[in-house]
Amino acid sequence: RGSGATMKKQFNRMRQLANQTVGRAEKTEVLSEDLLQVEKRLELVKQVSHSTHKKLTACLQGQQGAEADKRSKKLPLTTLAQCLVEGSAILGDDTLLGKMLKLCGEAEDKLAQELIHFELQVERDVIEPLFLLAEVEIPNIQKQRKHLAKLVLDMDSSRTRWQQTSKSSGLSSGLQPAGAKADALREEMEEAANRVEICRDQLSADMYSFVAKEIDYANYFQTLIEVQAEYHRKSLALLQAVLPQIKAQQEAWVEKPSFGKPLEEHLTISGREIAFPIEACVTMLLECGMQEEGLFRVAPSASKLKKLKAALDCCVVDVQEYSADPHAIAGALKSYLRELPEPLMTFELYDEWIQASNIQEQDKRLQALWNACEKLPKANHNNIRYLIKFLSKLSEYQDVNKMTPSNMAIVLGPNLLWPQAEGNITEMMTTVSLQIVGIIEPEPIIQHADWFFPGEIEFNITGNYGSPVHVNHNANYSSMPSPDMDPADRRQPEQARRPLSVATDNMMLEFYKKDGMGVRVMDTSWVARRGSSAGRKASCAPPTMQPPA
Repeated sequence: RGSGATMKKQFNRMRQLANQTVGRAEKTEVLSEDLLQVEKRLELVKQVSHSTHKKLTACLQGQQGAEADKRSKKLPLTTLAQCLVEGSAILGDDTLLGKMLKLCGEAEDKLAQELIHFELQVERDVIEPLFLLAEVEIPNIQKQRKHLAKLVLDMDSSRTRWQQTSKSSGLSSGLQPAGAKADALREEMEEAANRVEICRDQLSADMYSFVAKEIDYANYFQTLIEVQAEYHRKSLALLQAVLPQIKAQQEAWVEKPSFGKPLEEHLTISGREIAFPIEACVTMLLECGMQEEGLFRVAPSASKLKKLKAALDCCVVDVQEYSADPHAIAGALKSYLRELPEPLMTFELYDEWIQASNIQEQDKRLQALWNACEKLPKANHNNIRYLIKFLSKLSEYQDVNKMTPSNMAIVLGPNLLWPQAEGNITEMMTTVSLQIVGIIEPEPIIQHADWFFPGEIEFNITGNYGSPVHVNHNANYSSMPSPDMDPADRRQPEQARRPLSVATDNMMLEFYKKDGMGVRVMDTSWVARRGSSAGRKASCAPPTMQPPA
């Protein structure tokens, strides 16, 4: 009986809806215009909330709905932290990489914990409320709205049938059953109207409540930003706390590359007064290279030079291996000087060095050069003094090694001083003339090293270098002598080379000629033109004046 009544009610609804659709029956609208607008907004808010919930959930790195411990295990940051800590254990805490991996691993683990806390909070305060809004609250209101529409159809249907019965009853007023049927339909109509009113009032209350709670819904997004801000603040605080520790480990690690690094930085980090490459090369050359012909002039094997430079950068040198190749040691020393960001004789004093070297009167020139020396920063002064003392000692063997102070000035000058600004070709060519003079400039300083830098000097400061038996390798040395820049260095990027190095190379070519065997050797005839060897040695006599006080 109940199912029959239900089917009849559905039939009446369908007939009423069909009549309303074609305009044969009146449609009752029980919602105000404001609530009809709210109804449209409900659907839009539902779509936006659903889409936002979906995208925000996709941003979670941990497993949604899982507890903190389970979420942590599958978090990418957690696995990264574990990898770093395990790598630290493999490499060992006594290595810089091991220390870095451990510190970074611990930091990443803390960041992972902050991320888990952040995601749990976002899930609780934003994602779940958005889900309830899009999938529960709004659908419930929409479901109630559909129920109201059915009740309205029932009311309209009962009214239509009552009106039709009343008309029939009026035409045949003597028929009692027709009146009884009309009364029954009126009662049905009144009950339907009562149900519509109750449902409409409930729906209206829910819709107005939805409108009033829009500020609460908007607060979900404010909460998202606040939680994100707090997460990033805590993460930043963690990173800022660990960065000084990381930097401290880096700064405390003395095994840092020295080639291409500022002199002061290298000395500060290593706690030295003399740059490691300078001391290492000089000490080895004192043992195995003093009588080597063409030292600093003959180009070494490019592969040997590269290997030695790399070893010096690691502060690891096999003295026995390189004692067999003094030209590689000399080449490494020149490379270190050339690759300094600022020349050993400094950019600031460049003009003063050039002006001093142009003074014709010897005593005044020496006085000007001495003044320039005294203006050098302490680190530069110590290293120039060390180097000049060594070159002075090397010149004592000039009859064997053919490296007079002038020759040394020619091949080493461009590595000790160069102008700071790189201009266009015209400007560079203008500077070449100054550079040529500047190349000869160290010559009097080498000649009068004890006057410029009085006192003895201990070359092997650290005592880390042995004393291999010296062998003259010049007889079986097969490498071709070359200008100041060897071919391997010529292939380096332009920025790795110092200004005017090309001009220096070209100038050096003037001092080379080919012998009968096709091997280039230094043309020393220009030395004879400037005076005999004896005459040159005589000019090396100490100046009559005393060094300035």
